[in-house]
Amino acid sequence: MSPSVDHDVVVVGGGPAGCSAAVFAAREGLDVAVFDRGRSSLARCAHLENYPGFPAGIDVETFADLLRAHAERAGCSVVADLVESVERADVEAGGVDGTAAGFRVTPQEGEPVTARRVVAATRYDGEYLRGLDDDEAMFAVHEHGDESHEHFDREYADRDGTTPVEGLYVASPSDADRQAITAAGRGARVGKRVVADARIDDGWWPAAAEGVDWLRREAELDDEWTDRDRWVEWFDAEHADGPVDPDSERFARVREAAIDASLASYVDADEAESRAAAGERALAERLDPDAVVDAHGADALLDAMDDEAIAAYAGEGSADAEGAADAGTAGGTR
Repeated sequence: MSPSVDHDVVVVGGGPAGCSAAVFAAREGLDVAVFDRGRSSLARCAHLENYPGFPAGIDVETFADLLRAHAERAGCSVVADLVESVERADVEAGGVDGTAAGFRVTPQEGEPVTARRVVAATRYDGEYLRGLDDDEAMFAVHEHGDESHEHFDREYADRDGTTPVEGLYVASPSDADRQAITAAGRGARVGKRVVADARIDDGWWPAAAEGVDWLRREAELDDEWTDRDRWVEWFDAEHADGPVDPDSERFARVREAAIDASLASYVDADEAESRAAAGERALAERLDPDAVVDAHGADALLDAMDDEAIAAYAGEGSADAEGAADAGTAGGTR
């Protein structure tokens, strides 16, 4: 959003909460960096069994690899480093605000980077956030025997991750991070809040900034809604009583951006099929054939596949090989 910052958003932590927040932010077009030291608390699990979509569970190494791959595919840069501190730093904001306070993020090994927003998503503690707010507000003290212990207050942030520190969001530690699925849900909620706030900085108003990030089938659009003018009418009606003058340039600019985003969320059948194939291929690329063989026998992977699909694939491979051989012969090579 601004050339004076290295990233629009820095996410500290590459577990379910951090990667979920990062994906939502990056899909909006924000420049997102995820700092992940690779030693998430998830790694202490022997096997992840209650995350929907994996009927027999999934090993945490593969799951963590999928999380990182998803973040990267969405456009995030994943930095293998531990963040040691987050401090306030003056940065130049984009949109209508001119300048604003941002953050300087200092990792253990790499160079410090600046960001407009920071999402804390590390379950172990929030020590790297110390100094951003009053310690009594950010940290809680509890007694254990004769000793006092201080820890990050899990109720410091609101339900959507916002905090008293502008631009700082907390996805973890929180009460949601005790299970991978609830942590991912918390990260999604925080990511959506980051997107909405970034839009507001760019001149959107709250009611317009709230959006839904999903893809729809183009066939669901009837003739009425294929006409852009119909979307204009709908937007004008929805926001006629809002805080921005409907006749202003700002209103027109936000309306165009909002309608563009809505229309872009519809894909035709070919695009839907292409994305489905890409999703299946991305999963297949991360299967470990050796692990499957060791656990279930040599034919386990093939047994899970449709026989006709295997035959068709084998036939295509043979045809390709024969075609290559014929081409080589025709060209005078062996």
